[in-house]
Amino acid sequence: MTLTALKNPADQLLAYRDAFNNAIPTGTVYKIAGLYDPIDYLMQLGGKRIRPAMVLAAAEAFGASQEKAMDVALAVETFHNFTLMHDDIMDKAPLRRGMPTVHEKWDANTAILSGDAMLVQAYQHLAKSDPAQLPELMRLFNHTAIEVCEGQQLDMEFETRDNVTVDEYMEMIELKTSVLLAAALKMGAIIAGASEEDQAKIYSYGIKVGLAFQLQDDYLDAFGDPEKFGKQVGGDILADKKTFLYLMCQDLASAEQLKSLKSFHGVVSEEKVAVVKDLFESTGASAIAKKEMNDYYNEALSLVDELNCSEEGKLLFRFLAEMVLVRTT
Repeated sequence: MTLTALKNPADQLLAYRDAFNNAIPTGTVYKIAGLYDPIDYLMQLGGKRIRPAMVLAAAEAFGASQEKAMDVALAVETFHNFTLMHDDIMDKAPLRRGMPTVHEKWDANTAILSGDAMLVQAYQHLAKSDPAQLPELMRLFNHTAIEVCEGQQLDMEFETRDNVTVDEYMEMIELKTSVLLAAALKMGAIIAGASEEDQAKIYSYGIKVGLAFQLQDDYLDAFGDPEKFGKQVGGDILADKKTFLYLMCQDLASAEQLKSLKSFHGVVSEEKVAVVKDLFESTGASAIAKKEMNDYYNEALSLVDELNCSEEGKLLFRFLAEMVLVRTT
């Protein structure tokens, strides 16, 4: 049975993930193990594999085989994990997917150098693409890689800025989160020879799904069920993170509400979480966040309806958008 014959989109997504996991090189014995073992370690930690799955899904939806798209899927996921390896150093994160981060298991210098090698490996995977399509794929990959770095830089700058706007925040999460998902989908479409119009639409779909995902993440951090969310609810509030909810609340708050919001800066307490969540709701920030999520979701679905691709592909793309809207984790 081919993957496109699977009618259940959840099963289809899992099939793409499994196919990708089986394609990850394993068992290599390296002469310079200190450089490559950390790479293998991080790649084998797993994850949802949404980005490589979307490369494969878009390629098949527009008529190409997953085999033709696999090297690009490997390039996208290798690049994504390279950014995670370096992000973990910057964030001083102790865990990644429940396991020690590379800089904790080895050291920071190893994580920096192995991360550099991962970026090169991403290009090595990409270079195996069809020579006729490689220039276009390379342009998109390079443009996206720079955008992801720009998003990370903005995120770091926002930590020390007091005048971050909602529009700036949306630009940051688009660069840091959405563009790689969108590029993964467009690269799959390029591999399949889809029209420029369809390439643009599947890219735009990816941007909107990515934005909806991040807004939902912000919302769940404040209002999610802690047992289902899998981490401390209110973590962003306690860390004084400038999320969509916080920035929108700041814009809509009365003078008294703004004074209350600012009074808890630097405080770590249950009272702070309760008060700030109440402010998110009383100012209307939480309602606006939910509306924005729904708007991006509906715009994404409209784009799917316009695609000239297989019905199985459309079903999967709709399912991915719905996963964002209804998720609790």
